[in-house]
Amino acid sequence: MIEDLAKNLIHLKKNFVNTYDGKSQIQEVIPQSTSDLFPIPQQNLELLHQFATMNPIYYNSFKETVGGTVCIVYEGDINKYWLNSIQYGTSHAPFSPTWMMSAYVAVLLSKEIGFQEIIDIGSGDGRIAFCAKVLNLESYSIEIDDMLVKLQNQLTTPLNFHPYCSDATTFDYSSLNLSNPVFFIGGLAQMGGVELASGVFEKVKLISNLKNIGWVFAGTYSQKYSADPKNHAGWGTLIDKNNLKSIQTIALPTAWTFHESDETPYIFTQSFD
Repeated sequence: MIEDLAKNLIHLKKNFVNTYDGKSQIQEVIPQSTSDLFPIPQQNLELLHQFATMNPIYYNSFKETVGGTVCIVYEGDINKYWLNSIQYGTSHAPFSPTWMMSAYVAVLLSKEIGFQEIIDIGSGDGRIAFCAKVLNLESYSIEIDDMLVKLQNQLTTPLNFHPYCSDATTFDYSSLNLSNPVFFIGGLAQMGGVELASGVFEKVKLISNLKNIGWVFAGTYSQKYSADPKNHAGWGTLIDKNNLKSIQTIALPTAWTFHESDETPYIFTQSFD
């Protein structure tokens, strides 16, 4: 079902790209109602719409039928948040969001695999951590940019996804009392993601009783980025170095692939030692 959701979302995105004539910096669609193509509980969809409606990065929304699915289109601008996010000396990747629906599908897959806690590293506006709460998982968002954390705090009603303003490479993860977590690493490998993930690895390894940890990486096949000799959409060397087992890769739309034919591959891995 999750694979079908992802495929249907990609098809929806491609239809939207072909019909969208707006000029906004970022744009995305969320189905208005549950359907055969998107069998998501209506209450969950309404929470996704609430997040988008309350989110100041979106300045406009309207109803549109895309490929036979009635959707709400959200148009936004992340310039001031993007600029603010690159001012930190230890910032590893500027803010650029995945789609809300993509975040939901990625978290849904995490839940199906069996993870119980989502830790959203470099969380931006916190949408992955928010989706975890929608799906009744515990979640935490770690973000270095105070402007983005203030934005997240505006969005924690009615679901508190525990935003922390901190450098993820120095954060004390033992304070979260994790049991079966999955860490989502924000940023492509070639845009600071490897450095960010490596720093988080070192901190998490200090928690001696934590086993079977999940790691999710956003990859890219774009030729404008250097390829990794061990593949995995840029993450192969890091995956091999840290003895991670690849579980599944799922392609999902993101803001940075809106005008590209390939979607963003999310690589799900797990460590067992």
